[in-house]
Amino acid sequence: MAWSLDARIPVRLLDVPDAPPGAVVLAEDGAGLPPAPARVEPFAAPVLAAAAHPAGCLCCQPRSSVALALDRLFQARLRGQLPWFDGVVAVTRSAAGRAAILAALEQDSVTTARFRLAAGP
Repeated sequence: MAWSLDARIPVRLLDVPDAPPGAVVLAEDGAGLPPAPARVEPFAAPVLAAAAHPAGCLCCQPRSSVALALDRLFQARLRGQLPWFDGVVAVTRSAAGRAAILAALEQDSVTTARFRLAAGP
């Protein structure tokens, strides 16, 4: 048994809605949903990213819809508005949706502090 000291919430990526009942789901708009999820938080995959600031500095860049959706799940968990969960199932329908999730998990500092990509299937 492998031990992990990483206390961040794991995010498991799925291309098909195959999550256990009661799972917390981050779902790309239009993606199929698993049966009886505890909560579904939708996000829209970006069509084209444009710099919000001419210099393109990171402090002025808007946060992605994935990062904002994960924030809503995290805040609901802290406020007790959602049953305690120890992982998120992300259901995507496109390569852009999958890339948006990976980008949020790797590049958004707040998301990276709270969530991590789950190891394995």
